[in-house]
Amino acid sequence: MSKPLPSSSDLTQLPTEAEIEKKLMQDVHLLLVNLMCREEVTVKLILNCLYDAGATNLINQKFQSQSLNKILKLMAKMSKPAFKMIAWQWLKQNCPQLITDWLRSKIEFKRVETPQVEVVVETPNAQLNSISPAQYQIYEVKKLRSQIKFLLSMLVGVVTVLTGSFVWAGYLLERSHSQVIEELRTQVKTLEASVDKH
Repeated sequence: MSKPLPSSSDLTQLPTEAEIEKKLMQDVHLLLVNLMCREEVTVKLILNCLYDAGATNLINQKFQSQSLNKILKLMAKMSKPAFKMIAWQWLKQNCPQLITDWLRSKIEFKRVETPQVEVVVETPNAQLNSISPAQYQIYEVKKLRSQIKFLLSMLVGVVTVLTGSFVWAGYLLERSHSQVIEELRTQVKTLEASVDKH
């Protein structure tokens, strides 16, 4: 049987276009959450590849010394399990919403306005031109020292993070190992008890 036509009071309660769009974007978000849960293995493999490529590129770019480079790459390999665990948790919580927001921005079709071109005239640094070569060398040395301090602090930070990740991964492995041993002991006690009854 056919449905009766809605009354005029029901027509005023129809959802607006904004409400319909909001509902559709909520559906997209739920679908992305479902996709992340179903494809956990695939996402973790993608994270694995991105970590390997990114860590290698970052170490090669920041550290030219071959011996330091090799040590840092070894440390990066050791910290990979901790990175994967943290990255998976972050992705699971944030990625569906980020992708939903990005997709929504792609379908909004905002009006493009022509940008106004501004001409900026740079004036050469008058202080650097007016100083003597000796003073300029002192300026360069100070600048290099500040860059070295920055790189050293970055190195200390990276080593600290990698060491912490390695310690955390070791702790997790030891904990899981002790749980397995405890389960095996429980099973052995159960088997011994069942053998004693017979």
